[in-house]
Amino acid sequence: MSKIKVFALGGLNENGKNMYVVNVDEEIFIFDCGLKYDNDINLGIDYIIPGHQFLIDNKDKIKGLFLSHGHESNMGATPDILEAVPDIPVYATHLTLEILKNDMSNELIEKCNLIEIKPYNKIVFGNNSIFPISVTHSIPDAVCYVLYTPDGAIVYTGDYTFDSTMLGNYKCDIGKLAYVGKQGVLCLLSESIYASKVGHTSPLDRAASLIREVLAHNEGRIICTVFPAHFYRIQELFDEIMKTHRNVIVMGKGLQNMISESLKEGYLTFDESRIKNLEALNEKGIIVFISDEKERPFSNLNRIIKGYDKFIKLTDEDTVFITEPSYPGIEKKSSDVLDQIAQIGANGIMLSNKKSLLHHASSEDLMLMINLMNPKYYFPVKGEYKDQYANAEVAEACGMDKENIILKLNGDVVEFDNGEMIETFEKVPVEQVLISGSSGDDIGDLVLKDREMLGNSGIVIISCTLDKDTKEIIGGPEILTRGFVYVKESQELIEKTAEIARNVIFEDTKDSGKRVDYTKIKNDVRAELGNYFYQETEDKPMIITVIQEV
Repeated sequence: MSKIKVFALGGLNENGKNMYVVNVDEEIFIFDCGLKYDNDINLGIDYIIPGHQFLIDNKDKIKGLFLSHGHESNMGATPDILEAVPDIPVYATHLTLEILKNDMSNELIEKCNLIEIKPYNKIVFGNNSIFPISVTHSIPDAVCYVLYTPDGAIVYTGDYTFDSTMLGNYKCDIGKLAYVGKQGVLCLLSESIYASKVGHTSPLDRAASLIREVLAHNEGRIICTVFPAHFYRIQELFDEIMKTHRNVIVMGKGLQNMISESLKEGYLTFDESRIKNLEALNEKGIIVFISDEKERPFSNLNRIIKGYDKFIKLTDEDTVFITEPSYPGIEKKSSDVLDQIAQIGANGIMLSNKKSLLHHASSEDLMLMINLMNPKYYFPVKGEYKDQYANAEVAEACGMDKENIILKLNGDVVEFDNGEMIETFEKVPVEQVLISGSSGDDIGDLVLKDREMLGNSGIVIISCTLDKDTKEIIGGPEILTRGFVYVKESQELIEKTAEIARNVIFEDTKDSGKRVDYTKIKNDVRAELGNYFYQETEDKPMIITVIQEV
């Protein structure tokens, strides 16, 4: 019999940053290690990852980090985490590992223990073991994980849907899932993103018919935006293009490398002789692939629309085909992009998020998974709290006892003792790390606050020069502003600013002798000018005082 604790370091009440921890006695298993993008504020933040102090404190107990598939919401934070804790073994399927390695430096790869796994090959850790099972998602080699413990299985589904038309590397092994359910599942952790959507996701996850229609009714050049990691959509495009006489151009080094490697590995299939270079950009009927990254929605497309791209100039004979439905946070950007395309006179087409879905489990898919697994306890994960709640309602509709359905937030611990859930108020400290640039360090809340202040009210710099011996003002104060007021129309305010700063500096230096408390001067200038600016403008710009001696 075991004592089991389950909790999330990220992924609950949010989209992305997925990281789930199962602690079985003295052994810790980590499932997924994702990031998320801040599409609302973006104060120079590239992405956000889970805080990993727990991993650092318990690294000797961690048996492995198990990645379900190669999407950034599920594995994108792994390089950052491995920089801090390189000793953690990472288990993933072939494609997921290859995508991970592309995000890692050679030096980091050599330091880390990356282990390729195959579905249905059990990995044993003493009394516990991990059993990966293939599931259907928009990227090949996606798996769910079954953690066998003496008290029953803990199952983490990752992202999935049930679609019988998706075969090969996309196929879900329903038989294996049912077999696990027959053996006894203690707790099922299942995704929640589409829990409120009625019915099965399939066939709304397929876009072949719309792609075929777009190709048939638009004879000119078609510019297609794609998510590089959504292999299934790219394959649908390739399949329909193969039925025509059109050729393809792939733009962007990252997208080119991904498609090239995937064709070699067999994850994508297409006649490579029909992939042309940039010289064919003006060829009639050419299909142009450009990438659409989630952290910068429509950035590449916007560059083309505004005429900044040095290769493509959008004309009224072109069609722009956005091959993915919009997702929360970019609806307005989607509408703006389509409006700008229309102003140019080009044809803009985007998949409807009502008629097209991404490859995530809707309510009937969730019900099928619950029935296959027949879990004793059900833990909705991955999604905003409203999605987790909808997932809980799905489980209740399947006949699960409401007391056995677990709704938690990041850090809340669920504890099982001898196969029974026991009440606990334990909470693991959780935080999020804000990554800006390539340093990999958390920029912190203070930096974020400074950026927000600069973005909202701008900056005022006070520069003044003192005599080294007498401490008298011999130069300035000079006033420099950015993003606060329009200087030419605010001369009176600028002159008053200089006067206030001069008076404060004079008062703080007149009786100081040869020692000056520069910190006091800076604080006093900030306080006096802060009050003055708010009275005059109702703004609170950042105020920086620079004093030098000569």
